[in-house]
Amino acid sequence: MTETKDKCTYVKEGKASILFPSENSVFYNPVQEFNRDVTIAVITEFIKAKLKKDKINAVEFPRNDSSVISLNDDNCSDVTIYPGEKLENGVRILEALSATGLRSVRFAKELPGVKQIVANDLSEDAFHLIKQNIDHNNVCDVVEANQGDATTYMYINRGKSKEFDVIDIDPYGSAACFLDSAVQAVKPGGLLCVTCTDMAVMAGNFPGTCWAKYQSVPLKTKACHEQALRMVLSAISSHAARYSRYIVPLLSLSVDFYVRIFVQVHYKPSIAQQTSSKQIKLYRCVGCSSFHSQHLVDRKGTDKNPTYFASVGPPVGERCLECNHRHKIGGPYWGSAIHDLDFVNKVLTSVKSFPTRFGTAERIIGMLSMVVEELPDIPFYYVTDELSMTLRCGSPPSKLIRSAILNAGYRVSGFHGRVNSIKTDAPPTVIWDIMRTWGQSQAIKTEKLKEDSAAKFILNKEIETKKIDFTEHKDADSVSKVKGIVRFPNLPANWGPKSRAKSSKDGGIELSLDLKEKSKKFQGKRGKNNKDYKQKSKKMKTT
Repeated sequence: MTETKDKCTYVKEGKASILFPSENSVFYNPVQEFNRDVTIAVITEFIKAKLKKDKINAVEFPRNDSSVISLNDDNCSDVTIYPGEKLENGVRILEALSATGLRSVRFAKELPGVKQIVANDLSEDAFHLIKQNIDHNNVCDVVEANQGDATTYMYINRGKSKEFDVIDIDPYGSAACFLDSAVQAVKPGGLLCVTCTDMAVMAGNFPGTCWAKYQSVPLKTKACHEQALRMVLSAISSHAARYSRYIVPLLSLSVDFYVRIFVQVHYKPSIAQQTSSKQIKLYRCVGCSSFHSQHLVDRKGTDKNPTYFASVGPPVGERCLECNHRHKIGGPYWGSAIHDLDFVNKVLTSVKSFPTRFGTAERIIGMLSMVVEELPDIPFYYVTDELSMTLRCGSPPSKLIRSAILNAGYRVSGFHGRVNSIKTDAPPTVIWDIMRTWGQSQAIKTEKLKEDSAAKFILNKEIETKKIDFTEHKDADSVSKVKGIVRFPNLPANWGPKSRAKSSKDGGIELSLDLKEKSKKFQGKRGKNNKDYKQKSKKMKTT
């Protein structure tokens, strides 16, 4: 909620009230409220688990909350700590790129068991704004403002006495340049929260740039949302391994225009060496989008005495068996689980129990409900629209495809960041046998298809799977869909990132054009009356 009073703008979010000089001088984006809400929910569960070891019961509801039934003394820990209450031996949190201090203030007011929060920003104006908001919210005893380069500050705070329990990195664009210092400045067993908004780079539009940032080559694929998650996880894991550290992903989310990742960072050289066996490459067919993954390193032997070998490959031939086209190679990607489902279930249960705690609780519940339904051991997914587009036929209902996969004896789920996604352990041959069977009911005119097209080859190939059964399976619909949980909410117009903050002429902080203004500015630039557009269109038609 935003209100203007005495020539100042107050933005209220959660339990924080943030003061700004004017509406145009602040990098505040209400779209990111979900990001902040889910971060507080995750950190709360992390704190509860950490303090439980010290027999401290951290809770997410306020003291004297009448809606909560008191626990019996037998079930209570020695000490109970509530949101907003400081704990001298509690957790230390770093918000490396604070901008306004909103996130840090919310941490101080909404998290239990916090000892200290450092809100850092390089900008002097941002630093003064953070100090104002700390005073305005009366959290001076917990939140400390710091002006400095985030990377330098994290490098300085390496070492047992200086490391943070939680580090939050939420930049404009890529977080790649902060990862090396972050994995060293977080305590062993600590929580690292990372946001990356450069989805165009991770979606395959700029492979050179992507390699420079994440040391991974992206593919242009409908599964770009999961690809982005696995690339960032691979990058974090790679940086951690250099310092004998390894990561355990707790929750990895693809949300709107960004990815948000939560990992625990642990120290143990022997386990850090296993990181190599958790990296995969992906072979993706350019004709039909069939894909095969391969680990970079094979692991053999026992857990106590493992040995590692370079994998033998590739797992595919020169041509795709389904459509006779070639493959492109992407990666490396994180090839292990991207969520800790036990942890996610605890976060989900907490949000369901106290839904009024967050303004975006409904969306958090919807997204986490989909996360816990995902197949944890299957990387990447198909999209029904893309499958039907390959065959030049109408798209089958997702429920029909899921039923056929289940009836064939395989597992299937969706992916939380993509409508009509099909995540399954069924091999590509089974998927295309299902689509061939569907295509037969669509009366596709194969004589009009090009001889070298993927559709022609696929449709002329015999069905190998013995029985394709489209009978509705009882588990075809996900539990979240059956319960009517909001999974993919309709988003309002101009829903997206704001422009990068920059210094104004008077030395303050200002933003570039917002999405609506930018849309008007560039309206028609790529239209049919544009000279460059005509030349590009003409070139595309002749090739």
